[in-house]
Amino acid sequence: MTIQQATSAPVQAGSAEERRDIVQAARAVFAREGWTHTGVLDVAVECGLDEATVTHYFKDKERLLLAVLLEGAASVAASLTVIAEEHLSEITDLEKDLTELGRAWLTPLAAFPEHFAIVRHLGAEIATWPAGVVEMWRTAGPRQANRELARRLARVAEQGLLSFEDPEHAAERFVQLVAGGVVQRSFHGAVPLSDFERDAVISAGVADFIRLYRPGADR
Repeated sequence: MTIQQATSAPVQAGSAEERRDIVQAARAVFAREGWTHTGVLDVAVECGLDEATVTHYFKDKERLLLAVLLEGAASVAASLTVIAEEHLSEITDLEKDLTELGRAWLTPLAAFPEHFAIVRHLGAEIATWPAGVVEMWRTAGPRQANRELARRLARVAEQGLLSFEDPEHAAERFVQLVAGGVVQRSFHGAVPLSDFERDAVISAGVADFIRLYRPGADR
């Protein structure tokens, strides 16, 4: 069964609280063991239920993975949307405000550790993941956050502080330049950087971003 087929399956009736407990248990197991080494029974043991109860809500681990990833991606994207609005709603000092945005943009790494542990497993297990799951995660998480950041950067550009033709591309470059180095060096938060190293990467990225998108810059 593919992930696309799993999404079209009817939701099983039952307790919303019990379903939530199962998803939380699955998140913990996938974060700890990865996709390859996790089975429905492992999730059942984690949440203290029998396997039949888990399969009443989620027929197989493909559906479990989908629920865990989409809920995690949506939570991270919602958090980043709030962060973008808070830091870009009023610009007083472009470099300072973008630097503070960069620091805040990285806070979900610590706020959602299990989600990013699963993302780390993705790198090693992607060839074995169900068809379509990575694309669905990207759509619900990174792309959604990028769209929201793009909308707010476009407002900054309307003030004449930045200049670009494609807000979504500019948002993607911001994340790559400002947050990407920290994410890569810390392995999605697994090995936190010192404040000094983190701030150095963010500051350099912000400077590059401003040089790239300042009004009148050659591109």
